[in-house]
Amino acid sequence: MTNLNQSSSEFHRDSKSISLVERILKRMIDIVLAIIGLLISLPIFAVVAIIIRLDSPGPILILQKRVGKNGELFDLIKFRSMFADAEMNSHNILGDNPINNSSLKVRDDPRVTPAGRALRRWSIDEFPQFWNVLCGDMSMVGPRPEEKWIVELYNEAQIQRLAVKPGLTGPMQVSGRGELDMDDRLALELNYINNFSIWNDLKIIVKTIPILISGKGAY
Repeated sequence: MTNLNQSSSEFHRDSKSISLVERILKRMIDIVLAIIGLLISLPIFAVVAIIIRLDSPGPILILQKRVGKNGELFDLIKFRSMFADAEMNSHNILGDNPINNSSLKVRDDPRVTPAGRALRRWSIDEFPQFWNVLCGDMSMVGPRPEEKWIVELYNEAQIQRLAVKPGLTGPMQVSGRGELDMDDRLALELNYINNFSIWNDLKIIVKTIPILISGKGAY
């Protein structure tokens, strides 16, 4: 099992070192795109809020603890796409060790509301995470942020996903999304980390747009 209190150097053991210039450029891109994303999304937020309120009881926005870079916990913000008691049923749906399952996504997940299915199909439920990017907890591109109880089940190879900030989009989202099994997802994310470049980040961002429009692989 993974110890989230281990030193940050442990998370970088097998990953390529990202230069200071690359880190600065990546952060600048994050800030600019997060601001643009929030401004563009504001009119959508009002409509989504009404739809969620009419669809099922519960909050419009939710905060969920996620594991970020070097195992640091942060509050991920998103539109609620599940019923209010969904968190209590997670173990029943995913099982005690979801790492052994083919995917962490569940088709026809009973925890997801009718409106939530539409929000998830086009990833609208994740638009508030532009705020997480702006605050520095996330980046525009990186491995998807995971829940603490799942990360604690990671092995020595899987823990290397925590070497960089989690991303609003990333190699998983442009290469199959929920249709990927765990091994393929891990290979993509580790390859992204070990071969990091700003150019690759920009390519992933561009590829994300048609994926969002199509809704392929999202459920």
